[in-house]
Amino acid sequence: MTTVTRTFEVQPAPATVIDYLKDFSNAEEWDPGTESCSRIDVGEVVVGSKFKNVSKIAGISTELVYTLTELSADKLVFRGENDTATTTDTITVVPAGTGSEITYEAVIEMSGAAKLAAPAVKVVFEKIGNDTVEQMTEALNKRA
Repeated sequence: MTTVTRTFEVQPAPATVIDYLKDFSNAEEWDPGTESCSRIDVGEVVVGSKFKNVSKIAGISTELVYTLTELSADKLVFRGENDTATTTDTITVVPAGTGSEITYEAVIEMSGAAKLAAPAVKVVFEKIGNDTVEQMTEALNKRA
């Protein structure tokens, strides 16, 4: 299992951050690995909403279905799954000055033969974590 955590500040207030990030299809703007992400159900984004995410990481394309498993005024949890990995992304947002402090934690669990790649996965996702902070900050600050 690999865990990557980053804490950083953005200009928008927590409500704006949560409203934007709860729609995981916006990952196309803030997640450096995401090539496409689309909602696969309809209606308001609520707990249980599902998203198909296609990512390219270290040159390998992968598709996961993410489900919003928790939604509150200060926290989002998404669970992504496919045959070789399960990820849990927890995003906590608290006030910081006139903006927000975000703590983004990604827990990646490889399964089957993919477990053999776990040490390399940690290195790759640490780099992606840094890139995510940069891109998410830029995407959110446009909404300030």
